[in-house]
Amino acid sequence: MTETKTFKPTGALRGRLTAPPDKSITQRALLIGAINDGVVTIRNALWSGDTEATATMVTELGVRVERDSADGSVTRVYGVGRRGLRSPARPLDARNSATGMRLLAGILAGQDGTFTLDGDESLRARPMDRIVAPLCAMGVCIEARQGRYAPLTICGGQPKPIVYELPVASAQVKSCLLLAGLHAKGTTTVIEPLPTRDHTERMLAAAGVTVERDGNRISLTGPAQPHLTEVNVPGDPSSAAFLATAAALVRGSDLSLADVGLNPTRLGFYQVLRRMGGLVDWTVEKDDGGEPRGTIRVRASRLTGVTVGPEEVPSLIDELPLVALLGAFAEGETRVAGAGELRVKESDRLAATRALLRGIGADIDLTPDGFVVRGRDGLCGGVVRSRGDHRLALLGAVAGLASRTGVVVEGFEAANVSFPTFSEALREALSA
Repeated sequence: MTETKTFKPTGALRGRLTAPPDKSITQRALLIGAINDGVVTIRNALWSGDTEATATMVTELGVRVERDSADGSVTRVYGVGRRGLRSPARPLDARNSATGMRLLAGILAGQDGTFTLDGDESLRARPMDRIVAPLCAMGVCIEARQGRYAPLTICGGQPKPIVYELPVASAQVKSCLLLAGLHAKGTTTVIEPLPTRDHTERMLAAAGVTVERDGNRISLTGPAQPHLTEVNVPGDPSSAAFLATAAALVRGSDLSLADVGLNPTRLGFYQVLRRMGGLVDWTVEKDDGGEPRGTIRVRASRLTGVTVGPEEVPSLIDELPLVALLGAFAEGETRVAGAGELRVKESDRLAATRALLRGIGADIDLTPDGFVVRGRDGLCGGVVRSRGDHRLALLGAVAGLASRTGVVVEGFEAANVSFPTFSEALREALSA
């Protein structure tokens, strides 16, 4: 059912909030936990559209997943070992989760049996040839619709180790190949054109798997059996970025976001915000399972336009629509290049971001691989559509808080994919 919500400029955001749990880390904990050699306890798991889909797929592969607390924040995954997954009677439904589909494909490459991975209409339109080609090079029998799209059919077996240079910087593709490498006899090496988020490598290392980085080369020696006992999921810096953006744009705001993951590969947005003149600071308070975490503080700021180059894009790929929103309030021009990957997200996020922001008063144009925004004195407001994309639903909400008259977001239920508690968090920040 379509949900329509209105977000109006209702005052400063203050106080101390806890960001929702990290979606990327929860996904990986469920998937690596499935082939663990025993029970792994996941604390502070995120339960949203994507993670629900992944948990269901894991369950249909013969893994028991139990939520041991009323809110599901304590979850136990009863791993069946590296090659213990069983063929389900029907296709596995990843729904809208590209992470779930791509990473699970790597795990299934070394199982016994035949597996089909499918998803919703949006996921069926996203390119899967980027994992099909290297998995084929590893000797995996995998077929895709038109050679490129889901559904994927995988006949598991014995992958061979390879050295593979990624044509596009992608943490999902890198993770898929490393997880397939768990089943290979020898060393699998992935070469990145630019650094991408490294949660898979960190979690595998915490599970006792030999993972080494040498510059832009990441290598895993297999066969290897992960052994995890516990994963403590930090707050999601990508979800926190929506609240941080609102705090930077709304006059009088002073907001702290507690227990957020501060993995260096996820801080690109906050570094760009700081470069724009944003009053933002972060403090690492502890390291848990190889993942640093701490507090991010953001205050209302006067912003200046900046240029974001291709080398920065992988570290803030999910937050680039927010950079466009910040640019609409900044003095001068904000330019982003090297962001063509946004065209193959849940929507064509480049075109959709332009349409959304133009519709509420922004001066934004697309370039072949990015956008340019010319700052104005705020946004007027209006009606926007999420297009089924959780990032766009949240972008419209934050734009409404900073606009003059408010924004009506049609299809706000899409936000449940990554930030199902956004409205509650916002109420808490506005009432502090």
